[in-house]
Amino acid sequence: MKAIAIPGLALVLFLVAPIKAAMSGDLIPADVLNDMRQADVVILGETHDNPQHHLVQAEAVTALAPSAVVWEMLSEEGAARLTRKAVQDPEELARILRWAELGWPPLAMYLPVFQAADAPVYGALVPRTAARAAMETGAAAALGADAARFGLGVSLSDEEQAAREADQQASHCNAMPPEMLPKLVAVQRLRDAVLARAILRAREETGGPIAVITGNGHARSDRGIPVFLSRVQPGLRVFTLGQSEEGAIEGTFDAVIDSPAAPREDPCAAFDKS
Repeated sequence: MKAIAIPGLALVLFLVAPIKAAMSGDLIPADVLNDMRQADVVILGETHDNPQHHLVQAEAVTALAPSAVVWEMLSEEGAARLTRKAVQDPEELARILRWAELGWPPLAMYLPVFQAADAPVYGALVPRTAARAAMETGAAAALGADAARFGLGVSLSDEEQAAREADQQASHCNAMPPEMLPKLVAVQRLRDAVLARAILRAREETGGPIAVITGNGHARSDRGIPVFLSRVQPGLRVFTLGQSEEGAIEGTFDAVIDSPAAPREDPCAAFDKS
């Protein structure tokens, strides 16, 4: 672990290997950027409502100049409507993407990322109908014809299933009925697979490298998108960046950048029955 002093933002970097070089740019060390540049796919994790995380993503996208950017937050239809002109007009961008209907944090947080890349955009948002289908009939049935390709028909080990259910319970303030937990795990696996499918399509159509904007849970290399990518294209070079708050993050990544926690209301207050 190495502390990185940045004016206005205290960051700590956790790396698989020690940092050997000084900072390059404002937020990301030169060694990390160099490792990113060696990859075919760079998965940039985030805590969705932390503005600093999106600034890090924007810096990475600027430095990488990817051939395409895959977004967890965008539908395929929304991504197809996107234009460079709209990216420069926040109101038009929100209208084209129907951002207010999607349930994500304010678009202003993501605007630096949109404006960082002059590249095709791919949407990998799982529609609510598909998420419900995954909860009712499983991730494989919800994905359809590509399920076998991505291994969704293969059950997780009992140990892995239990670990994922425990994580889902913790992320829902320990308020979920036990019978809901397998359904939440199924939805998460579906989203990972849909993101992986969009990444592979983007790479096939644009050549790469591909940048991916997504939550930390999908970015983690021990469980998320990389697992599905390695199944379909084992030789693909994938770099994962996690972004923690106050040092807290779950999962394995090639690098983790830490920032202060974003101010927010207690997310567990909605579950308080008192």
